Amino acid sequence: KDQSYVLAVLTSEQLARAMFPLGDTTKDQVRREAAERGLAVADKPDSHDICFIADGDTGKFLQGRLGSAPGAIVDDGGTVLGRHDGSYAFTVGQRRGLRIGTPSPDGWPRYVLDIEPVSNTVTVGPAPALDVTGIEAQRAVWTGCPEPAGPIGCLVQLRAHGETYPATARMDGGTLRIGLNQPARGVARGQAAVLYDGDTVLGSATISGTSRRSPAPVL
Repeated sequence: KDQSYVLAVLTSEQLARAMFPLGDTTKDQVRREAAERGLAVADKPDSHDICFIADGDTGKFLQGRLGSAPGAIVDDGGTVLGRHDGSYAFTVGQRRGLRIGTPSPDGWPRYVLDIEPVSNTVTVGPAPALDVTGIEAQRAVWTGCPEPAGPIGCLVQLRAHGETYPATARMDGGTLRIGLNQPARGVARGQAAVLYDGDTVLGSATISGTSRRSPAPVL
């Protein structure tokens, strides 16, 4: 698998000291060698979620360690629609598991639009409200190039193994501002935005905010 997305948070100095002994070996080759050595994990299925949560129930895992933390589920106007037992159990773009008493007046299914851990509030709304074209990100790391002096054209990846989007990015003080050429759906604060030139990583930053329209200075 291409692991450049998760490695993009490392500086060039850190990467220079890193060793990847399987870097030039395919997964099939690794599995074959593991089988030849009698390792029990040779045929273990790929993990598609958090590998150390065996049953895949992330919410239950977190509740067992963090306890119950009841809060409100609201629409984007602030109207309370329901309750939850912990905002940590939700992700932006999630549809299932929402306990909402009133149906949507416009007939749209509701999705998680935002999670505010300080107020413990989960905001929900229709699917089109998940689309964003403007991204702000903090703590930029420039892995494959110096910090750009002005706007640059690039590709941006917003989740591990997710698709890439043509974009324009620039630094504004300590904030990386990214304008997407097409909307991306379900972008969450805390995710990494990784910038590419083709398949070369330029840098990354932690997403701190999104908007439905790109800020004018970005493009």
